[in-house]
Amino acid sequence: MSIDRRIQDILRRNLTLEDAFPTRMPAYINSFGYFFGTMTLSALAMLFFTGLWLSVFGPTWRHTSNLGAFVNAMHYWSVEMFYFAVVLHILFKFFTAAWRDGRWRTWITGGLIFAASVFSGISGTLLQQNWDSQWNAQQGKDAFIALGLGWLNWMDYANVLTLHVAVFAAIVLLFALVHLILIRREGPVHPIVEGGKGRIMNGADDE
Repeated sequence: MSIDRRIQDILRRNLTLEDAFPTRMPAYINSFGYFFGTMTLSALAMLFFTGLWLSVFGPTWRHTSNLGAFVNAMHYWSVEMFYFAVVLHILFKFFTAAWRDGRWRTWITGGLIFAASVFSGISGTLLQQNWDSQWNAQQGKDAFIALGLGWLNWMDYANVLTLHVAVFAAIVLLFALVHLILIRREGPVHPIVEGGKGRIMNGADDE
C-alpha cells in the first residue's frame, strides 16, 4: 500500500468532512468560555507572523527601526495574550472536565503545547540582547543543566535563536495541529448534566 493510500485511509477513518468543516454545532458551545481557545489560537498565529518578520530582518532591525520596534512590541504583547488566554482556556476545560468521553488525547496534546511554549518563551527572553537577558541566561543555566538540557548551551545567542525560531516553534506548531485535528474529530465535550448531550444549532440561525 502506498503512503498516499495510507494517509487517505487515516483521514477517512479519523476526520470526516463534517468534522473538518462542521455546519451544525451543539448549542452549549454558544458560551464565552469557548472563546478562550480562539484567543489562544489567534495569539499563536500573531506570534508566528511577527516572529517570522523579526527573524527575516534580524535583531539589528528591531533596535534601529521604528517599524521593527513596533513589530517587536506586537510579538511581545502576543506572548502576553497567548499565556493569558491559554491559562483561561486550561482552567475552563479543567472545570468542565474536558477529558471525558475518551478525549484524553486532546487534553494531553494541549498540555504538551503549553509545556513546549514555556521553553519557547524562556528562550525568547534570552534574545533581548540586553543585560537582563544575559543575567537570566547565566542564572538559569543551572536549572537547565538539572533538567538535562545544559548541552544546548543557553549562553550562546545563535544557539538560543535557533531553538526559539525553529525547534520550539516547530514543536508548538506540530502539537497545535494535532490538537486541532483531535478537537475536530472528537467534537466539544457535552456539559455535565442529567440526560442527553444538548440540542443542536445550525450556525448563526439558531438562537
